[in-house]
Amino acid sequence: MNLKSTLLFAPVVLGGFLETAEAVIAVQDHAMFEGSFMDAVYGPLVNTPEVLETKREMVREGQLSLPVEEDEIERWGAHHSSFYKASSKALTGQSVKFPADDDTSDLNHMSLIGGLVTYGHFPAVDCFNPENYESLKFDIAFLGAPFDTGTSYRPGARFGPNGLRQASRRSGSGLTPVRGSSKRSKLRRTDPWSSGLQIVDCGDVPMTPFDNRVALNQLYRGQRALHSHSASNSTHHTKPRVVSLGGDHTITLMALRSAYETYGPLSVVHFDSHIDTWDPKVLGGAVSHYAGVNHGTFLHYAAEAGYVNKSSSMHAGIRAPYIAETDPQHDEDCGFTMITARDMDYLGPLGIAARIKERVGTNPVYITLDIDVLDPAYAPGTGTAEVGGWTTRELVTVLDALEGIHLVGADVVEVSPPFDTNTELTSLAAVQMIDSFLSLMVVSD
Repeated sequence: MNLKSTLLFAPVVLGGFLETAEAVIAVQDHAMFEGSFMDAVYGPLVNTPEVLETKREMVREGQLSLPVEEDEIERWGAHHSSFYKASSKALTGQSVKFPADDDTSDLNHMSLIGGLVTYGHFPAVDCFNPENYESLKFDIAFLGAPFDTGTSYRPGARFGPNGLRQASRRSGSGLTPVRGSSKRSKLRRTDPWSSGLQIVDCGDVPMTPFDNRVALNQLYRGQRALHSHSASNSTHHTKPRVVSLGGDHTITLMALRSAYETYGPLSVVHFDSHIDTWDPKVLGGAVSHYAGVNHGTFLHYAAEAGYVNKSSSMHAGIRAPYIAETDPQHDEDCGFTMITARDMDYLGPLGIAARIKERVGTNPVYITLDIDVLDPAYAPGTGTAEVGGWTTRELVTVLDALEGIHLVGADVVEVSPPFDTNTELTSLAAVQMIDSFLSLMVVSD
């Protein structure tokens, strides 16, 4: 059987369509077949002495054909032959010097499109093992909460932690020419990836999809485990600060509980299109007590439990309708004042940030950000989208202008990759908000 090898496919263009002109060219030993295109380009990858001897034997037995003769190339036509010659010359003139076969020094570098994906390429560590509480120290930790059985409309946020990590693959250098509200801002000179703080990814809490009570308890114990570690290099904090990756907004209840136990009552800055302080009797609780805890009532429970500092908490970006006439008063009773989405038109990003900073003062701050605070044009992949929201740039400007607040915890929730675009538009927007969280934490340390 003749095993004649097809070693090169020269691309040619005919009538606007890319076709293939096949040229049978032998891979050769340099002494035997001077000028072989294939060996000139790829030879160093495969041509060991043993391989060359095998090829010589195959040539003698007629299993490899000789290189394409000049006149045969000419018979392809003037355009095709000139294209082949030009491309061959360009490639054969670019020699590559490979490292030694056992050299792996360049294989430890960050890969943008491969490898085990952690958030922003921060190291993955085992945060849940009590044996590590004393020895493993870190300053900021990411924690995934894959949970969406507290939603009232579209699900899918259980895949949010993975979507956010995937969208963060290009993260890894935090200096930008636009961060901060002015050129004098410290944020402009802040790079979280080289801040000296120990930042890690603790993975996801394994939350059961079958019972919300068990799942939320699992999340609480996971958050508590992170707060059981000590800070590493922080100058102002003895315990780590946690950035949670949701998950639907119900997960914030357990994040607030653990942060409250660590830092005391929290000034909650709630970016959302919905108030999420609904009385369970209004949303879910009429179905059953079990259904009363959901992504629209968690702030009611947080306020009731004392996690929320009622004199310094605030909504921002609200625009969704109320459900009951009692909602505004109940929201106020939970300790929240409100900035609506349309206040952006009158106050602007810096005016909104100024009001938030005035409200929270020097208290410990927890920012919870529902991605539906953005207009669906900028974040379509979410559970309960509401039109008329803020742009991505407006929200980033608001967050950056919060420089100086005492941020002790944060989350981004309600990112639903199944409803996102194929360009990861929503996840990319969420990653940018998390970048702002990191910067606010680092710059205040």
